[in-house]
Amino acid sequence: MDLNSITSPSFIKDLSIEELLNLSEDIRSFLIEKLSVTGGHIGPNLGVVELTISLHRIFNSPEDKFIWDVGHQSYVHKILTGRANQFDTLRQHKGLCGFPKRIESEHDVWETGHSSTSLSAAMGMAVARDIKKDKNHVIPIIGDGALTGGMALEALNHIGHEKTDMIVILNDNEMSIAPNVGALHTILGKLRTAGKYNKAKEELEYLLKKIPAVGGKLAATAERVKDSLKYLLVSGVFFEELGFTYLGPIDGHSYDDLQETLLYAKKMKGPVLVHVITKKGKGFRPAEEDKIGTWHGTGPYKMETGAFVKSSSTAPSWSGLVAETVRKLAREDERIVAVTPAMPVGSKLEGFASEFPERMFDVGIAEQHATTMSAGLATQGMKPFLAIYSTFLQRAYDQVVHDICRQNLNVFIGIDRAGLVGADGETHQGVFDIAFLRHLPNMVIMMPKDENEGQHMVKTAIDYNDGPIAMRYPRGNGLGVPMDAELRAIPIGSWEVLRKGTDAAILTFGTTIPLALKAADQLAKEGVQVEVINARFIKPIDELMLHQLVQRDLPLFTVEEAVLQGGFGSSILEFLQDHDYTGISVNRMGIPDHFIEHGSVNELLNEIHINSDELVSRIQHKMLKKINKAGIHVL
Repeated sequence: MDLNSITSPSFIKDLSIEELLNLSEDIRSFLIEKLSVTGGHIGPNLGVVELTISLHRIFNSPEDKFIWDVGHQSYVHKILTGRANQFDTLRQHKGLCGFPKRIESEHDVWETGHSSTSLSAAMGMAVARDIKKDKNHVIPIIGDGALTGGMALEALNHIGHEKTDMIVILNDNEMSIAPNVGALHTILGKLRTAGKYNKAKEELEYLLKKIPAVGGKLAATAERVKDSLKYLLVSGVFFEELGFTYLGPIDGHSYDDLQETLLYAKKMKGPVLVHVITKKGKGFRPAEEDKIGTWHGTGPYKMETGAFVKSSSTAPSWSGLVAETVRKLAREDERIVAVTPAMPVGSKLEGFASEFPERMFDVGIAEQHATTMSAGLATQGMKPFLAIYSTFLQRAYDQVVHDICRQNLNVFIGIDRAGLVGADGETHQGVFDIAFLRHLPNMVIMMPKDENEGQHMVKTAIDYNDGPIAMRYPRGNGLGVPMDAELRAIPIGSWEVLRKGTDAAILTFGTTIPLALKAADQLAKEGVQVEVINARFIKPIDELMLHQLVQRDLPLFTVEEAVLQGGFGSSILEFLQDHDYTGISVNRMGIPDHFIEHGSVNELLNEIHINSDELVSRIQHKMLKKINKAGIHVL
């Protein structure tokens, strides 16, 4: 079938089972081919082909609301709703988003890139439906990994309590980004092996009905027998105890099973949970055989072999550098413990886990728990390394404030994917952490200029015993600089001058240092000497150096790959005001006040004018104004 010709999912309703099977094959082939070029979330989408087709066959989108948890498994939904012809642009600048996007289609009713939000959103939509007396169905689709998130459990509790009409699809592929952990995963495992439960229950109910009604005592006994069987076959029946009608588990790749169960669920009142067993990566052997989450989301690959198209960089990845330095220090320091919320692969902690299994904790999709657990470890003299993406640290903000900073605990927060991350877009850009951490008492924030300084910052964080300390580091690889053999701690709050200058000063750190040096080189050719300072400690700032810059009457230019409002540049303005400095020019460059969509990092930086040309222009403009004010005509 020509998938590019699809404009609406309505055609699916008239297809035979054989035609549906052919459509499944066509979609899988399409995804494997297209994503080999663009990259993307190949594993999750190959696993939900039959499920997505069945949902569109039984229900009527957009009247019925499909709410995709996390959203990275919505590619098949996008194909069926008329966007196949845009897949060459998937996750590319100005192209098709890798997550549901409301402005893309009326069929995308909820935007998400973080897990465990679908059930709460669905509850809101269902309540609105009931208040308005509409009759549509609300169908959140949530994975077994996302179900471990506390927000999802809060929503399940509320939905069951209110007895809200809703059909929850539990897409159970036994693996999220990393192998699932926790007691809930064990419950789901028992449910998977209890497929005969519903049949046995029906047979028992049939037999009980044949017992003569000889009084309430016998009837009560019969109910107890039913309950005993329930708990014998399905330990706890977790979802039924929460108030849901549980259906399943069913084969998520069988159209017969899916259609029969979804039609039954559609007729039921109150909350229903349909437990669907799928195979992540189905139809593409490398993704099917993946056990650690490598094929959850990928860059380009060779579709014939499954080999990834590797980066030309020979420098270590930032995640790997930090994790391996922590591992190195852990050999000498038994206090060091690593904690991550379901990202051991992305945070490159496999080596640490292998060497120190008793000191490695993957807590599942539970950022709040990971953060407070780290705080608890610190109270007992341990040195927790909390490896967490910047975008996911947002979810644990209260815990950072209340449990770590307020108690001034020695937690080392490794803020991975800090700055723009590119193809995953606005839900994943790590640009807010400086603004939401900088104002917290006791917090230290730092970011290295290269991987050599990065390893020394890890040493700094481990040695620091005066409270919480956070190190930001970007996605991707380092610069390939020579590495010192011996680690050393960097004095807290100290900056370094990378290039001397007499006309202006650029204060920056991390990923924006190269553009600052490039701008300084360009300006030097025009006779303007700009000082470039590695402001590696974002908090505390180097006040001694700032006082010296002010005394030299240098205009200051701050550059950060983070939001301007409340960011590093704001701290310089605050310093000047706090010390009653007037007449000092400060020009701030950073992320503007809107969400940044997907595209390559360089494309996005150029679009928002964070580049050397823009910095040169700003400095030229300032110097020209200064010269004109003095009545001199140079430049």
